[in-house]
Amino acid sequence: MAAGLPESIIAAACSRSGQRVLHVDSRSYYGGNWASFSFSGILSWLKEYQENSDIVNESPAWQEQILENEEAIALSRKDKTIQHVEVFCYASQDLHEDVEEAGALQKNHASVISGNPTEAAHSACLPSEDESLCSVICEVPREQTPSSDLETALEIHDVEVTGEKEKYYDNKTCVKSGSEEETSENVPTEEDTALQPKKNRITYSQIIREGRKFNIDLVSKLLYSRGLLIDLLIKSNVSRYAEFKNITRILAFREGRVEQVPCSRADVFNSKQLTMVEKRMLMKFLTFCMEYEKHPDQYKAYEEITFSEYLKTQKLTPSLQYFVLHSIAMTSEKASNTIEGLKATKNFLHCLGRYGNTPFLFPLYGQGELPQCFCRMCAVFGGIYCLRHSVQCLVVDKESRKCKAIIDQFGQRIISKHFLVEDSYFSENTCSHVQYRQISRSVLITDRSVLKTDSDQQISILTVPGEEPGTFAVRVIELCPSTMTCMKGTYLVHLTCTSSKTAREDLEPVVRKLFTPYTETEIENEEVEKPRLLWALYFNMRDSSDVSRNSYNDLPSNVYVCSGPDGGLGNDNAVKQAEILFQLICPNEDFCPPPPNPEDIIIDGDSLQPEASEFSVIPEANSETPKESTSLGNPEEDSR
Repeated sequence: MAAGLPESIIAAACSRSGQRVLHVDSRSYYGGNWASFSFSGILSWLKEYQENSDIVNESPAWQEQILENEEAIALSRKDKTIQHVEVFCYASQDLHEDVEEAGALQKNHASVISGNPTEAAHSACLPSEDESLCSVICEVPREQTPSSDLETALEIHDVEVTGEKEKYYDNKTCVKSGSEEETSENVPTEEDTALQPKKNRITYSQIIREGRKFNIDLVSKLLYSRGLLIDLLIKSNVSRYAEFKNITRILAFREGRVEQVPCSRADVFNSKQLTMVEKRMLMKFLTFCMEYEKHPDQYKAYEEITFSEYLKTQKLTPSLQYFVLHSIAMTSEKASNTIEGLKATKNFLHCLGRYGNTPFLFPLYGQGELPQCFCRMCAVFGGIYCLRHSVQCLVVDKESRKCKAIIDQFGQRIISKHFLVEDSYFSENTCSHVQYRQISRSVLITDRSVLKTDSDQQISILTVPGEEPGTFAVRVIELCPSTMTCMKGTYLVHLTCTSSKTAREDLEPVVRKLFTPYTETEIENEEVEKPRLLWALYFNMRDSSDVSRNSYNDLPSNVYVCSGPDGGLGNDNAVKQAEILFQLICPNEDFCPPPPNPEDIIIDGDSLQPEASEFSVIPEANSETPKESTSLGNPEEDSR
């Protein structure tokens, strides 16, 4: 139950190994808390959150179906994984009644409460209907992001744009020549000009109209180029369902300024912010980190201290210590000891050069594409998917103490041997002894990058250290339009940290440091120092990744628990969890092997029979470029 990333990986692996898989989710979209939404989709998600909070538990009708030798484990009707939702609109709210999302199937009836952006900063939570914030709830149902043609390799798109404009054709990015730019659809029409009377002015009506160009992730993560998820995507050939871009910049926030961090060998020696002495210092230390296990004499005596204190014992200037701690090891002063810091630094360096000058990749159309990729693989091998299909309870046999069936919203029994349930589906009775952590999240729409350069197609990651005791470092990921996550002329910014308070209380101080709210007077000044903030969403998300199975009350042995997203940058936790649970369900089976080649398929009887035609199509995508897929699995480190 639920279609998050771990569940989708397990479903794909089980289906690939020959198991019959039924994947049900009470939500109307794939991905659960790993999903991505268009702008109207995120507004619909906000409306669902509001309606979900108003659900009143009724007397369950399924109790009549429980037999004498059975007992039931009731499941929750409310999704309590999202809390403290607050949304603010700072862009000019000159909406017209006929404004609707381009390509929408039905009219986007948006109700807007106009308010001053400065007043919006003091607004409270979404569920209250009397707020002076711009809370827009759209009736347009969320449409799945368009899937690209099946590719047979991990397709990496170069982000660097040298003086040429980009034009988007559905899923593909085409570079237009100078002569073609004049006829490009990105050239403003008279209607666009009327809606955009001032240069750089982006209104709320434009965001609504271009809402399909947004893909807003509920959870913000990147893929390490040598991480477990990349290896799994290549091994299983699921990578043919997705496309990726390189993260182009690692940034640091130091002394009130955003600056780029040199991390690869080329970046270090081309850096103008480091002296020659600092370059030698940094390269010497990074070389040591790559093989620190071979030199125990250089760190054994410092194992008990923090990594921050260990860096002070090395021959590194304060600025280099800052870069290594916050932007390369991506930790904080007190979060990691010496060994953990060295491991994190080595992992960062180990991932450099595989697909670019940074260790990270980002999937086009957002993180929510990844669960859908594995759902496609599951469906290809016979898996069945049912969205908007809730489950009322688990049916447990009293004698064997094993789960034998579920009862769905229609009172129908569905029998199975194994049951995989996402943590959010369990009731308070089942989770009465569970202690959860929380993740603070914010999603922003801004008008330009936090660090302006010649190219406007930069994808950046920035770590802002916590200033006060008890606060955590905030991870900032800034996405440009070429990632297919935002409209042209805007950036989509994700902020994430471990919660100490509500999401807004945790993250708003960082938002204030990096951005300035949009106001009509500032738009006249072309030299605004900070990017303008057009729209902001804050919410807290439950982190169940560290919950032990023993914390749940009386779970049958054939009921397996999947956690929601964790607060880490990568996806290793989801992949590890999926592989462990798969081995419990299907011991001694290969975890997500690649589809067979066409010549390996043996079809009984006439190969032209309709039964075989479906499966004969599956491997063809794999046979197109098998060498490319292999080379991406073990690329040369020519840009290390």
